[in-house]
Amino acid sequence: MNKQTLIRLFTSNAGLAPLALRIPIGIIFIAHGAQKLFGAFGGYGLQGTGQWMASIGLEPGYLMALLAGSGEFFGGVFILLGLLTRPAALVTAFTMLVAIFTVHFENGLFMANNGYEFGLALLAASVALLISGAGKLSADNVIVNKLTRS
Repeated sequence: MNKQTLIRLFTSNAGLAPLALRIPIGIIFIAHGAQKLFGAFGGYGLQGTGQWMASIGLEPGYLMALLAGSGEFFGGVFILLGLLTRPAALVTAFTMLVAIFTVHFENGLFMANNGYEFGLALLAASVALLISGAGKLSADNVIVNKLTRS
């Protein structure tokens, strides 16, 4: 990747507004990923999540749990830090699309019926960060400043 491509990837003119999305969205994705990967916060860990994923047709279940959990956990860490925000937001957006259409869509919109409203909100926040970038207060901004000075 050349320097200009990296500058375009990291540059964001969005000011501080993305920070208001990055903090809660990052925390939520980290927590959900930790449930899948480590069994934290009442989650089932890789084995249990993998068995459940296999039961709904996402095969191989263990691998799908690893991918979803890693996308959420590490994507959330990167979003929270504002580091590689656009690629992380792309991963979390894709993860939410899969969750919405494989688990929640048939239940309708509302969370009370295990619907897709929460997944849709996370998808929208991820897409917003994908478009805007991390904003002024982020690791991406530090990187782009170093790249433009050298």
